[in-house]
Amino acid sequence: MLLDWMKSHPTLADDPVSGFDPDAVTVSETVEIAAPARVVWAVLTDMPRYSEWNPFCVRASSTLEMGAAVDMTLVNYAVPGTLVPNCEYICAFEPERMISWEMVHSDLWPYPARRDQVIEPTGDASCRYFSTDAFLGANGIHVFRFAGPWVKRAFDDSARALKGRAEMLYAQEQKA
Repeated sequence: MLLDWMKSHPTLADDPVSGFDPDAVTVSETVEIAAPARVVWAVLTDMPRYSEWNPFCVRASSTLEMGAAVDMTLVNYAVPGTLVPNCEYICAFEPERMISWEMVHSDLWPYPARRDQVIEPTGDASCRYFSTDAFLGANGIHVFRFAGPWVKRAFDDSARALKGRAEMLYAQEQKA
């Protein structure tokens, strides 16, 4: 699954620091959601309520402006029972279609990555959702090999929880 930015991003050969390696991408399962894209988008962008439904990202805050920080508290799937702070930055924002944030390369943290959450409308009251995490640069393949399996599990858990939350909210909306 290559997203548009992946197709045009410098390759690992072109940019060993932050280049894209198609072998270092984790992709969640795709979930079919019986709710409109606008409802799924509302859930994804209502970060103060993440603790009510998201089993992986239990706290998040951001202004959601391009370049803004996304401060998160994540369940550490690698060390069960622990939480880890994480801060990434908004790098794509297409209402009802995609929200993305990235960790840029730095000397203190040479592990750049980009997470994309994609919503694809499939009808007036349905859509599908999936997410990706591209581990970038020369270190990306090593991060992918270490973290890829638990990141996939975390993203799959989140996708299923997002489906449940969006469908519940849409059902409530239909009753009102």
